[in-house]
Amino acid sequence: MSVLVFVNPNEGIFPKSALEVSTYGAKVAKMLGVDCHAVTYGNVSDAELARIGNHGVKAIHRASGLDQPDNGQLSKVISTAADACGASVIVCSHDLVGKAVAPRLSVRLKAGLVTGVNALPNTDGGFSVTKPVFSGKAFATERILTETKVLSLMANSIPPEEIGGTAAVQELSGEFGTKKVTVKEIKKYSGSIALPDAERVVSAGRGLKGPENWGMIEDLANELGAATACSRPVADIGWRPHHEHVGQTGVAIRPNLYFAIGISGAIQHLAGVNGSKVIVVINNDPDAPFFKAADYGVVGDAFVVVPKLIEALKSFKG
Repeated sequence: MSVLVFVNPNEGIFPKSALEVSTYGAKVAKMLGVDCHAVTYGNVSDAELARIGNHGVKAIHRASGLDQPDNGQLSKVISTAADACGASVIVCSHDLVGKAVAPRLSVRLKAGLVTGVNALPNTDGGFSVTKPVFSGKAFATERILTETKVLSLMANSIPPEEIGGTAAVQELSGEFGTKKVTVKEIKKYSGSIALPDAERVVSAGRGLKGPENWGMIEDLANELGAATACSRPVADIGWRPHHEHVGQTGVAIRPNLYFAIGISGAIQHLAGVNGSKVIVVINNDPDAPFFKAADYGVVGDAFVVVPKLIEALKSFKG
């Protein structure tokens, strides 16, 4: 038996989410008294594979012949690796790929599935996990009774830990089917920090009054080492690119720190960001709904508050 984690490379580089599932899988494996294995694909460098081993994975199964596989092929790759290592628990990231692959694995392996788990399982007398429900307003505990279990891990739930060690790399062979989805274009993220991987995010809304005022948002993000984001109306009217739109209909994020500047806090926006560890709201409307979800709130003009905050950060660093 073993625990198997799916580590999805991005142009040959493993993102933070891959290190999170590796750490999570290694911890679950230790709880169960088994080894943690990983499965990946493509031509990933030895140095990148070593990073996965350093996070507690003992063996890596690699389908090196696949390039940009679709979700159907990925489910076959993962299930083949699961059969090879006798996996009883399979863990994916709760991202776009994981959300598509995990249900396929559940059907293929006749396994119980829980998506969006946010903590290590409870193995006393069974196997149960917790997950946020009702847009993060509550938590559910779900018990999995099947022999094989499939989980997807919510981002920023388990911090990556360099546990140490090396992983033996094994080439994975098999019939993975033909690609049914063809990628015609990839629009790359242009910022320095991708939103799903960001630990700090500075977001703004229509309270900024226009795209020409976004400089102070970028300055604050630079001082904090944060990614920038926006509300849906801002992306819809073209002030900011759509890949910065966070919320229920955009990118769901769970950073350690989330700044909401000039955003009223509609329920659709809150649903995509209320998993943030700390929320700071800056708004000149004391009745803005976002203040009810905030850990810290500043009632004031963003054009006054944000420059002073930037100045204070620079002074603190200096």
